[in-house]
Amino acid sequence: MTLFDGITARLIDTPRLTVNILERAGDDAATPPERTVVLIHGNGSSSLFWQEVMEDLPRDLRAIAIDLRGYGGTEHSPVDATRGVRDFSDDVHATLAALGLPTAHFVGWSLGGGVIMQYALDHPTLSLTLVSPVSPYGFGGTRRDGSRLTDDDAGCGGGAGNPDFVERLTAHDTSDEAPTSPRNVFRSGYVAPGYTTDHEDVWVESILSTSTATGNYPGDSVHSDSWPGFGAGTVGVLNSIVPKYFNTSGIADIEPKPPILWVHGTLDPIVSDTSFYDFNHLGALGIVPGWPGEEVAPAQPMVSQTRDVLDRYREKGGEVTELALEGVGHSAFLERPAEFRHAVLQVIGYVGHPAEPAPATEAIIIRSAD
Repeated sequence: MTLFDGITARLIDTPRLTVNILERAGDDAATPPERTVVLIHGNGSSSLFWQEVMEDLPRDLRAIAIDLRGYGGTEHSPVDATRGVRDFSDDVHATLAALGLPTAHFVGWSLGGGVIMQYALDHPTLSLTLVSPVSPYGFGGTRRDGSRLTDDDAGCGGGAGNPDFVERLTAHDTSDEAPTSPRNVFRSGYVAPGYTTDHEDVWVESILSTSTATGNYPGDSVHSDSWPGFGAGTVGVLNSIVPKYFNTSGIADIEPKPPILWVHGTLDPIVSDTSFYDFNHLGALGIVPGWPGEEVAPAQPMVSQTRDVLDRYREKGGEVTELALEGVGHSAFLERPAEFRHAVLQVIGYVGHPAEPAPATEAIIIRSAD
């Protein structure tokens, strides 16, 4: 595990499983929850991705990045997808309980955004930062209002995982020899064209920590009579976010309502109204043959769905800020770190010493509650 200077790792024993966390050397374990930031990574990654963010956060905050089950240094226990992402969110809760934290500020990226939305449905939170989050209606197979296209979530879940990518994860392929090599998946899927970094090897290492054991990534599938011929299974990561099992749209009704920051990039190819990871959109493009048409298998409008749910959150008294970053892909915290840091500090109500000016931004939307 490649750790940056000043970042430490340790294992936390919980009643559920042993969890790996990253912390900053020198952070005070007695820091109160209102000055504690908990970072939850996405699918195909681990806590290693948060290291730059942890380095950049003010030193009088406490930063904790947690590896979800099946990723990084946490136990690779199977995921019961019939619980949605509750295996993940319950693991996070058990970890924080072991650390003596009744609540905190939460930052969740992609899958991690879904995890912290589920967490907020079940437990108190101080704020939520959703970074390119999975739609509140899951990944794939829904209309804009969240209604499901088929009873078996055709085209969703474990069967959507690319077999060659899975094989390369298992083989710990660090090359760039194929489009499905994890390094090239990072370059094409995680960030927008033009992103450069000295840490790409660390990000690839993080991706390669994804467990492909039974019950982890991607998960199982079943035959479907609907196009494209497979439906969601019951175990594994990708099945945990199918609409049959995952729906966090009820977040609009929680009380009390913590402030929410929603950050996303305009060039995100993963979480998008035209996602290149959505079989229905791939069918419309002719990449997957036999697409039955828009009436039967429309692409999922993921970003629009998130906006609709957060608009309801706002209408019911919640505070929501949307930050859409022009030219940014799936990983705003890597691609535009200064703007991301500033937005996070605003939503958690941080008062620094001294207060820092807002960075120059190319955000196309910054919308807050009135």
